[in-house]
This record gives sequence, C-alpha cells and structure tokens, in this order.
Amino acid sequence: MEKITASIITIGDELLIGQTIDTNSAWMAQQLNAMGIWVKRRVAVGDNRPAILAALDAESAEADIILITGGLGPTADDITKPTLREYFGGGMVQHEATLQRLMQLFESRGLPVLQRNIDQALVPDACTVLLNNWGLAPGMWFEKDGKIYVSMPGVPHEMKGIMQDHVLPRLQERFQAKAVIHQTLLTSGMGESFVAEKLLAFEAQLPPYIKLAYLPSYGLLKLRLTALGEDKVSTAAELTLRFQEMKALLSDIAVYDEDIPMGEVLGRLLSAKNKTVGTAESCTGGFIAHNITAIAGSSAYYKGSVVTYANEMKMKLLGVQEQTLREHGAVSEATVREMAAGALQLLETDYVIAVSGIMGPEGGTPDKPVGTVWIAVGSAGQLVTVKYRLPYDRERNIQMTAVYAMNELRKLIC
Repeated sequence: MEKITASIITIGDELLIGQTIDTNSAWMAQQLNAMGIWVKRRVAVGDNRPAILAALDAESAEADIILITGGLGPTADDITKPTLREYFGGGMVQHEATLQRLMQLFESRGLPVLQRNIDQALVPDACTVLLNNWGLAPGMWFEKDGKIYVSMPGVPHEMKGIMQDHVLPRLQERFQAKAVIHQTLLTSGMGESFVAEKLLAFEAQLPPYIKLAYLPSYGLLKLRLTALGEDKVSTAAELTLRFQEMKALLSDIAVYDEDIPMGEVLGRLLSAKNKTVGTAESCTGGFIAHNITAIAGSSAYYKGSVVTYANEMKMKLLGVQEQTLREHGAVSEATVREMAAGALQLLETDYVIAVSGIMGPEGGTPDKPVGTVWIAVGSAGQLVTVKYRLPYDRERNIQMTAVYAMNELRKLIC
C-alpha cells in the first residue's frame, strides 16, 4: 500500500511578517497523522495571487491532499476564493445555505448586511461546499487530476469545525491509510548527544518501519518512536515493546511516557496521590503558577502562589529573615528554604515549590552570574534544594527554571 501524503498551505501576509502565529498547520498535521496520512510539507504564502497559484502547483506535484487555510474573509486582501476559481476554472455561484445562515446571523445581531458580506456566500462552481457552522465563509472541496484540495477559513475554531465535521470523515472514507503509531518518552537531566550515545545500540537494532526522533524542548528531551504498518493492532504492539525497552535504558532520566506539558505531569501525580501544591516565586514571576494552572482541573490540587519579587515582599509575605537576605542574598539556598517554609504555612498545602534566581541580562556577580537559580521543593517534613546555572537568555532561563522546578518536585513525590 502506498503512503498517502498531504501538504498544508496557509495564506496570509500576517503569517509571513509574524503578526499571527500559525497554529492551524500543527493541529491539521496532528489530525492527518493520526489517520495515517503523512504531511509532506507545510507552506506559508502571502495574500498574493501568483504566490498562491505557484504553491498550488508545487504542492499538488508532491502530495495527494492539499489543505488550504486563510484568505476567505470579506475584505479586499482576501483573494483565496477568486484565485481558486481561476485555478480550477468555471464561474462563481451563490451558495444558498451559506447565504441564509449569513442573513440570519446578521439579523439576530441587529446588524446591516453589506454586499461584501453577501459575497462571502459566493463559491466557485467547481467545488463541493462544506458548510461552516462556526462562521460565515464556507469550506470548499475540489478535485483535480486525482488530487484533493480543501480550502477553509483561517480562523482556528472555524477551520477545526469544518475539518471535524466534513474533511476528516471524507478523507477517512476515501483512503485506507497505513497505521501510524507514536509513543513519546519525556526525559530530563541529560543532553541530546549523551542520550543518543546511550541509545546507539538500541537505535541500530530498530526495524526499518520504526523510527526514533529526538525533540529537544525547554528543560526536556522528548524521544518519539514512530511505527508505520499495515495493521494498527500489531503495529502498536510492536511499538510498545520497543518503547518499553527504550524506557528501561533511560530509567534514570525518564519523566513521563506521554507527550504532555510538565505542568500536567505534575498535576496528574498530585491528583493520583490526592495532594496539593503551592508556589513561591521570585525570578519566574508567576510563570510556574501559569504552567500549573494552564491545565484544566488544576484547582483540585493547586491552591495558589505568592510572587515575591522584591526582598521586602519576601520578608513581609513569606517570613524570610532580613539577616538571611543580608548574609546570603536573595539568590541563595537559605532564602529559598525560608521562602518554601513561609509558603507552606501561608498557603497550607502538602507541597511547595520556591525559586529565586538571576534571569539576566544584567544583575549577575562573579559569585552569582546570570543564570544562577536556587530551587526548593518539598513538604513540611522534607525539603530538597537544588542549584542550577543556566546559560541562556532571560526568556529561556525563566522557562527552563519553571520546568526544572516542577520536575524536582515530581522526583521528590515519586
């Protein structure tokens, strides 16, 4: 069976200048990959007719399916629809169901209907219309020379709705794709090159239909095994055996056997043990709290945070002693110990994370250079402190401090 391939074209000047971050491609790629359809390329082009036409030609030469988002709005720079009409030939027709939905929506809001809004119900007569129940511009399904093209709005929730209701079911019905199975191991504490050296023999023995990918992230290294096979059950079984073998080789640095954020890893562990946590943050300014509370349901195990950026707040809110700050400084083991103790008392949690550091680009000293971080994690009965020296810029130092701090607590609880 041949591999089914897809290309994703995102359209919009805002994507090229960085004004809008493209999240559509990543989501679509995940959905296609889960069906066994391989995304061969992702391409961004501006609101430019020749560029769109060139991209359509180039991607149709490479892929079986071309998914397109963007450029379907009511303004003059939204040129995707007339460009598609030109590419596939024919004329434009009014799609009655879309027009009726549009009229009802504007009427319910007490808004006048402009001609440019009515024109959103115009579609090339060469397409099959995919009704948009989340917005105004419909999706459009084209077929040409054995290739499938689908155009959808760039608004993420509209694109996702059309994909889930129309595109994915149609593709599933059309193609009997190969099974593509992934398993990802999160690790922390060892660099990519050292992990690769440790897995040298393991990787050499993998069958050709199983591939290992190294995916570095802030404070983490993700190891993804991907298997491609004819049968989903047997492919998954083989992949699981290989995954467990890899995990055993990396037991000292393994964090979790699923690709989820560290905040969710910690949250699942706390939920399973019916324990709570709070945070006392200085250098991270609440970023650890953000990572934990970004997970739905975190209120069950996360009580709150105290962000004590200034020394007087460390003393006033957390009970850090003035003498401790004078003798050891804010970035010290003694200070994060007292921050942790104060947070445990104030927040009344089972566990606590406390951090203080110098994130840069200024503020370092010969004894405490930029990137120096002290972390304290633990409970009323056990407290562990760790010192890190991070060599990165301010943003990355903050992100890595958050990941390292949550992982230190994970290790203690485990």
